[in-house]
Amino acid sequence: MTDVRCMLLNILVLAIVLLSITMCAAKTKNPERVLDREVDNNNTPGIAYIHFDRDGIVYSYANGLADVKEQRKMTLHTRLHAFSVTKTITAVAILQLQEQGLLDIDDPASRYLPGFPYNKDITIRQLLTHTAGIKNPMPLNWVHLADEHERFNPGAFFSPIFTRHSKLKSVPGTKMSYSNLGYVLLGDIIEAVSGKGYEEYITEHVFSKMNGEHRPGFRLTNTFMAKGYQKRWSFMNLVLGFLIDKKKLMGKPEGRWKPFNDYYLNGSAYGGLITSAEGMAQYGQALLQGRLLQAESMKELFTEQILPGGKPAGMGMSWFTGQLNGHRYVHHAGGGGGYYVEFRLYPDINCGSIVMFNRSGMKDEKFLDKVDTRILRR
Repeated sequence: MTDVRCMLLNILVLAIVLLSITMCAAKTKNPERVLDREVDNNNTPGIAYIHFDRDGIVYSYANGLADVKEQRKMTLHTRLHAFSVTKTITAVAILQLQEQGLLDIDDPASRYLPGFPYNKDITIRQLLTHTAGIKNPMPLNWVHLADEHERFNPGAFFSPIFTRHSKLKSVPGTKMSYSNLGYVLLGDIIEAVSGKGYEEYITEHVFSKMNGEHRPGFRLTNTFMAKGYQKRWSFMNLVLGFLIDKKKLMGKPEGRWKPFNDYYLNGSAYGGLITSAEGMAQYGQALLQGRLLQAESMKELFTEQILPGGKPAGMGMSWFTGQLNGHRYVHHAGGGGGYYVEFRLYPDINCGSIVMFNRSGMKDEKFLDKVDTRILRR
């Protein structure tokens, strides 16, 4: 009888272990659990996520609040600042102009910008790949309020910044060193070569080729814009007081969050994109479908650069490189006051993802690793 009881006890223990393993496996396959925690743990007021393929949305999620005071929900078409994800669009525009025979990315940038403020031999390719050696001063205060936008002059703003940071950080072509100023110059090249303003060119040659009604843009419009927030009781909120004019740029606290007033970035080409998760998915699909660039240009865009001595640079042309679950990806994050975004493409399997938060983010957090791994299969 004792042997029977031991056998039954062993079977019961084994069943509990198997059930535990099954439940754990189920958790790891469920992206909602990861996304829910961000709102439930008060890491962000709101969040939106989309995983898409070439032709449609595979999985989507939106939760939390886009406006804490008004209790307005975050949705897939709520617009947010995308910050440095804009650089991927700037790179697409440069390669479009090369396809049109209007420039060569291996030409010196000074050929197209007579007033180029750096070494005259720096190439457009080096600007695209962050290997020009240009410094990257703190850009957090490079913003202006929405009601100042019509009279804001980007050229007058950036001219003294280029003068103050005229010394190169490294010899061009030898190191990968991220620089927002390099992309300000690429925006100037787009304008000089195309004869159009940067935003006008992008709207006509990139956004117009996307499907759907929630296309990206550069302007605050009547389409609902999420408020950007900084956690009220946080070290970063304290630090912001030394970096920006909080009285001007931020509003009164809304519960545990302190909101930013509506603002624009001072440079469209390095970070001016305003869009929704749905709009970003449309952009990703347009790239995967070949509607923005020819196949050879797409390959060039995503190919990881190799530095002298054979060292991989960790990025292509504006796109950082990586791997998840055995799948190669290219990606870019964008963050600043009140907003944080990650955008990723898996070009070999024709899919991608976007996640958007209306809370501050200052570095690439690789948050998509946590979510995409629950959707991708080897």
